[in-house]
Amino acid sequence: MILSKKISRLFFILLLITSPAVMFGQPANNDTLRVLAIGNSFSQDAVEQYLHELADAAGKHIVIGNLYIGGAPLSLHWQNIQGNKSAYSYRKIFADGHKTTTADVSILTALKNEPWDYVSIQQASVLSGKFETYIEPLIGIKHFLDSVNDPHVKYIWHQTWAYAPNSTHAGYADYGSNQLQMYSKIMEASAKARKKFHFDLIVPSGTAIQNARNTFLGNNLTRDGHHLDLYIGRFIAACTWFEALFGEEAPTERYRPEKVSPEAAEVAKQAAHAAIRHPFKVTKINTGKKP
Repeated sequence: MILSKKISRLFFILLLITSPAVMFGQPANNDTLRVLAIGNSFSQDAVEQYLHELADAAGKHIVIGNLYIGGAPLSLHWQNIQGNKSAYSYRKIFADGHKTTTADVSILTALKNEPWDYVSIQQASVLSGKFETYIEPLIGIKHFLDSVNDPHVKYIWHQTWAYAPNSTHAGYADYGSNQLQMYSKIMEASAKARKKFHFDLIVPSGTAIQNARNTFLGNNLTRDGHHLDLYIGRFIAACTWFEALFGEEAPTERYRPEKVSPEAAEVAKQAAHAAIRHPFKVTKINTGKKP
């Protein structure tokens, strides 16, 4: 049964007290940024590859967590919170770069695992342009997070990307199988989410990808029409996260994936930077090459 909007703070405090303790993180260091994503395969695409490497290249320390269920919408995250379900694959990248994966972890357990600075939330890609699907679960999720987190924790809305024109994803038809229509709907929904739910930060991966699509890279940024290409696609998203978190452009001259050319890395940096400046509209990127 869905709880009312006036969720009892005591309920969540009791959950916190009675939840089994596991693998607590080390004490917070002032020079280490800690970011936890509550997501799915799109958060996997965005934060599990290259973000840590970019931070390391810039001399910055970061711990990254991703609570993963493939295709998970906000409604499922909310159901899992209400049942305190150990339903997630918890992927964690430590400050030194090594990675662990722990099965059957709850959102509450992951929140207790580190003194997180940021917690990120996102909608499933197929629903990302439908704001009406955000409202009920986000009311509960945000209330829960506010109830169990320290006041210093800030919240991120991760804006996801539109599908490739040739995507065969069944849900693409809901957007007329039209990339620009899907992008427009995602922008409208994510702008409303930021305003209504008072997110501290938006990471505009969707706009960064769309910016890059208008360069010589074209629409070759996904591997299956919706998940990002393993190299340049994911690198664009990582550059966007880097700049959103650290307030400076990604150091692509110091780090890029082996299969990403210097020219493509420059597009990634510029596309991310333009998206941070203008998160809800496409910016033309001057790369010196024609699209």
